[in-house]
Amino acid sequence: MTVYIALLRAVNVAGTALPMSELKSICERLGFADVKTYIQSGNVLFRSDGEEQAIAERIDEALARKFGSKPGVMVRRTQELEEIAARVPFPDAKPNFLLVHFLPDEAPAEALDGMVAPDGEEAVVAGREIYVHYPIGSGKSKLKLPALKPGTSRNLNTVRKLAEMARAME
Repeated sequence: MTVYIALLRAVNVAGTALPMSELKSICERLGFADVKTYIQSGNVLFRSDGEEQAIAERIDEALARKFGSKPGVMVRRTQELEEIAARVPFPDAKPNFLLVHFLPDEAPAEALDGMVAPDGEEAVVAGREIYVHYPIGSGKSKLKLPALKPGTSRNLNTVRKLAEMARAME
């Protein structure tokens, strides 16, 4: 079985509360094995024989039954997450000031067009991810980048921890 990492969008923000114990139960009911969650921001690791896109859709549909709409689920494999953590384009950035924005599909060629970065934010597109360095932190940033909207973000510390946990499950 393949180890997958699912990253949920719009969970535990803006009133969409989902305890991680409930997320774990949902994934177990979907038939995933060795389910583990990490921190309260919608990160779940598990084993499955399914295909990545089908897994994302199954989790999204199960969450839609709970919330009334699909929050969005990005799924990656262990090796993908390790590569994402390793290819950081801003090596001098503090890990908690560097966010990886996970997208459901490849970022469009014009993903960075129209970016408004008043606080010196920098962004790099890498396939289904967009790395953004927030020099003053993402909470204070006034960055405008519409390409990020369909995705979900995790800081580099979280990405590294998820990659480590996934590798331990292999």
